Amino acid sequence: MTVIRSTRVVVGEDIRPASVRIEDGKIVEIGNHAADTDFGDLVVMPGLVDTHVHVNEPGRTDWEGFETATKAAAAGGTTTIVDMPLNSIPPTVSVEALAEKKATAKGKITVDVAFWGGLIPGSESEMVPLVAEGVCGFKSFLVDSGVPEFPPMTADQLAACLPVMLRLGVPALIHAEDPALIHELAGDPREYRNYLASRPPLGERAAIETLGRLVAKTGARAHVLHVSSLEAVAALASAPAGMSGETCPHYLIFHAEQIASGATSFKCAPPIRTTEHREALWQGLAEGTLSMVVSDHSPAPVEMKGVERGDFDEAWGGIGSLQLRLQATWTGAAEHGASLAQVADWLATAPARLAGLDDRKGSIAQGMDADLVVWDPDGAIEVRGDRLEHRHAITPYEGMRLQGKVEATLLRGETVYERGVLTPSRGRMLSRR
Repeated sequence: MTVIRSTRVVVGEDIRPASVRIEDGKIVEIGNHAADTDFGDLVVMPGLVDTHVHVNEPGRTDWEGFETATKAAAAGGTTTIVDMPLNSIPPTVSVEALAEKKATAKGKITVDVAFWGGLIPGSESEMVPLVAEGVCGFKSFLVDSGVPEFPPMTADQLAACLPVMLRLGVPALIHAEDPALIHELAGDPREYRNYLASRPPLGERAAIETLGRLVAKTGARAHVLHVSSLEAVAALASAPAGMSGETCPHYLIFHAEQIASGATSFKCAPPIRTTEHREALWQGLAEGTLSMVVSDHSPAPVEMKGVERGDFDEAWGGIGSLQLRLQATWTGAAEHGASLAQVADWLATAPARLAGLDDRKGSIAQGMDADLVVWDPDGAIEVRGDRLEHRHAITPYEGMRLQGKVEATLLRGETVYERGVLTPSRGRMLSRR
């Protein structure tokens, strides 16, 4: 038995002095007892859950891998990640591919890992067996994914699959941009404004409205990934009850006006937009239109980011930020008056619920896994990419000072990270409840 204590423990919507008693990796009591470890005024929050992580292994391990990704997660206070089905080769669109991915991850993971299945044209028959093997739901694109082995679904193809997901009790995760509204980059490819113009906010809105009609017709649950625009938030606000949405730290921290010519480390899709869009995302979180903040960790080698050429048309569109999600979100959240309880919900509770892991993960409560992050919201870090646990050092956060400092991360009551020291290979592979 272990008892930890702090004057600031996040229990649901409350932040209060409490002790957390842990036995056999589970929380057995929240009370007011003497502690084996007293963290003083440090915040004790549920271990973070990140449901949008591209680990890329097997097949593209030179981009990222289970060992480096899960170490980065632990160092950032994340105790569970859900791996996306694409960028790995093969993509996770079959039981065989899932088995290969699990075999690759075995013995390498420092935090717990669950898996999304992929849904592409021709993989529809794999949905039932993949859910039987524990995937948390299915990811699809309505536009080109950027990798040839993961083609997009049409609205009609998706409509035929949503009733199956409804019956199976799993959500559809959708990259929602309308391909008819995505353009070729015109003009100087080094100028960020030209890349921004190629993926307009109307593309997000149109795709969300199409998805809303499908959800209204089928009753299925659909989750819109990486929302980046005012128009997308507005479309979600009027969408059917079965729809939800997320955003990412890079959309909440950065804005298009600050992105210099050739600064391809900022490239992602949908793109980072102007300040008015950023503020609409914060409003969407405050009002509950957006339910969570996830990393969309999608790193690539520096050559693929094209830093030397500075060509936004050629550069890979993805940002590595798994280790920085808490600090980046808190930096903006504190400025916008959000509470620690709201941040815990956005970063832990809501993602766990989406993935069907909320019977074990995402909150400090009796019977839950003793997954905890201990951090100082008044502390700060200066980001140096070469000090992150990610496989590649390139990051748009380079040199930034972010609020919040992770002191310790506990997985089922065992310390996997403490003040810069990692204890690797403690993680397990999970299935949806």
